[in-house]
Amino acid sequence: MTTIAFIGLGNMGGPMAGNLVKAGHEVRAFDLSQASRDAAAELGVGIAGTAVDAVRNAAVVVTMLPAGKHVLSVWGDILPYARPGALIIDSSTIDVESARKAHALAGERGCLSLDAPVSGGVGGAKGATLTFMVGGSDKAFEQGDPVLSAMGRRVVHCGPAGNGQAAKICNNMILGVSMIGVSEAFVLAEKLGLSHQALFDVASTSSGQCWSLTTYCPVPGPVATSPANNDYRAGFASALMLKDLKLSQEAAQAAGASTPMGAVAAQLYGLHNAWGEGEADFSAIIKLLRGRAPA
Repeated sequence: MTTIAFIGLGNMGGPMAGNLVKAGHEVRAFDLSQASRDAAAELGVGIAGTAVDAVRNAAVVVTMLPAGKHVLSVWGDILPYARPGALIIDSSTIDVESARKAHALAGERGCLSLDAPVSGGVGGAKGATLTFMVGGSDKAFEQGDPVLSAMGRRVVHCGPAGNGQAAKICNNMILGVSMIGVSEAFVLAEKLGLSHQALFDVASTSSGQCWSLTTYCPVPGPVATSPANNDYRAGFASALMLKDLKLSQEAAQAAGASTPMGAVAAQLYGLHNAWGEGEADFSAIIKLLRGRAPA
């Protein structure tokens, strides 16, 4: 059993902390939201009065926060109270520069650190089937692997500090671009009189096959578990896709990389969010491509 502090108990963090409890760890956690604290407590998570209280004497600290500025602020607050040699893991999706600054803060306090963003959405968080993309030293990864494995199905060491975030934003740029491509194909098929099922049956077994088609098909019917069958209730919200696409474009600009498809995807998801569809699943982008505003 490991004593773990968990800061950030939202839609992802709460279930992740609960899975650490299921794995036999002692978890003390904190979130600014009373509702989030209450939901985590129902999963057996111990609730601390403050983030600092949660961190005291913890061997491992996990943070799950909205953006880089929040991670840097929270790490700055808690690190002076962290146990010497503690492992600090951030599973937020943030910019690479902030991730590397967070690693530097941990190093200054004599702590090991990992950036370990996730893929798999709320369902993966609840089912402990997440994929973790991890950046940090070999020593930190060796210590963190058992903790991350309690919350996910796959843990991939992507290299040194910041590389977990780099892998996450590259992966989600692929996801955003591919969902737009799949959605465009279904819109075209509708105009040509081709049924959704016929296109799916062909593309899912041909060269058009991809995760956005076979797992998150943007039209109802072909894939029973797709959010399209549940009025596009979010598994992964459009607002979060827009956030990740913006991060990819910031990184591309900083690195001097050409990502024209990623840039267009960011623009389209910006329009989708401006429609008021930010809380809808990102596969609902098909509505924008049909040119139909939400009812």
